[in-house]
This record gives sequence, C-alpha cells and structure tokens, in this order.
Amino acid sequence: MRESNATLSRWRCLCSYDGTNYLGWQKQPKGQSVQGCIEQALQKTFSVKTKTIGAGRTDAGVHALGQIFHFDAEWRHGSDKLLKALRVRLPEDIQPLELVEVPSSFHALCSARGKYYVYRAVEGHALPMEMRYVHSLKNQSLDIVSMRAGADHLVGRHDFSSFAASRGRGEEESPVKELWRLDLVRSGRHIKIKALGGGFLYKMVRSIAGALFDVGTGKLNPDDIRDLLERRKRTRIVKTAPARGLCLEKVYYRRPKV
Repeated sequence: MRESNATLSRWRCLCSYDGTNYLGWQKQPKGQSVQGCIEQALQKTFSVKTKTIGAGRTDAGVHALGQIFHFDAEWRHGSDKLLKALRVRLPEDIQPLELVEVPSSFHALCSARGKYYVYRAVEGHALPMEMRYVHSLKNQSLDIVSMRAGADHLVGRHDFSSFAASRGRGEEESPVKELWRLDLVRSGRHIKIKALGGGFLYKMVRSIAGALFDVGTGKLNPDDIRDLLERRKRTRIVKTAPARGLCLEKVYYRRPKV
C-alpha cells in the first residue's frame, strides 16, 4: 500500500488505436473500451488500480493516431522502460507511442486547446486492407466544389446543436464551439474531410461529414448547411456518417496557427 501521494509522478502518454473492436475510448460497465484495456495494463504494471484521464472520448469504432491521456503513478525506472512495460501488456490494436513525465498541473482534458480530426471516404468500394478505416461510398460520386461551399458556412464560432447528438446520460455541454478550419481534399477516388477546432460535440464531426456527403451527391444544397446550422436543433435531415471513417489525428495543447 502506498504511504503517501507525495511519491506519485504524472505521466503523459501519446497513443494510437484501431477502434474497430472497442466501444470507444471511455471505460464502460459492460464491453471492451480502449481506456479499460489501458487501465488493466497499468494495473498489471504497478500492481495497483491506476486511473487514466483522456483528452477526449472517441465513439465506438472511431480510431486515433494521436490520443493523449495522463495518469499518476510511482515509477523509478525511467520513461523508456515504462513505455515498454505498457506495450507488452496491451493488445496489438492499441499502441502507446510516447510517454513522458509532466508537471502535476498538466491535465490531458482540461489543458487541451484544440483537436484535429480527419474523416476518410472513398468513391466506390474500399480495398480490403482499408475497409476498417474508410467509409465506402459505393455507387455515389461527390461534387467536391459544392461540398467546400457548404463547409464554408460551418467555419467559425457557432451553436452546433444541429450537428450533434445526445449521449442520453443527462450530460450538459455548451453547444457553442469554434471550428477553425474545415477542408476537403480529393486524391483520386479518396476524399478527406479535415476538421480543426477548439472542441467538438458528440458525433459532431461524423454529422458534419454526413451532411457534406449529402451536399456532394446533390441531396442537399450548399446553403442548406447554413440553414441547418441556424436551426440550432437536430433534425432527421442530418445523417451521421459511419464511425470507421473517423480518426482523431492530434490533440493540441497550444492553439495551432490556422
């Protein structure tokens, strides 16, 4: 048993994961989560329950290249050995990439200043090796010019209630968020929707992606995006794009230049 918290150090970890087989980042009462697997690995390493705090909660099936979490633990053998100890105790689809000791004032969630997400889609059918990470549009083709015109309405500080979903747990969060950039990039059949902002609501990026895909296929007009935003209320018009196409690329602890 630890005699005092005075010997605890705070550690910040950068990790990547394939979210296909998980119910999301956050630990769940039932079912497998990324956070739950990491805390199990930490408990085996330290022989005591160790709580983690993540920079944000990715949904079930969503991936991460740059998730950040922190935890407090007593460890006197250096960060490299701690990183190796975590790696051997985690499944192959969760990979800690970097581990550093940080001041106790650092908080993975509260210290975060922005996040960068990318939604990936492909016209036609995704190849077998990319199916877990890309949304297949099958027989649909996209008008990227119209999608960019629709995306322009979303950049800035807005009430994004129309592009969010309820978690159904009585949780309250301000629907006002600032979207710094929303870029659409095409490379052959592949399309990326790149979203950089100060914060995102539950299913916000996937809802924006779903609405922009409908603009790209002609189901919606670019100005419909502005009208939906101004409603400040979720309607059936906005569809949520599948989780597999979304990835948390990076968490910023200083506001990036845009």
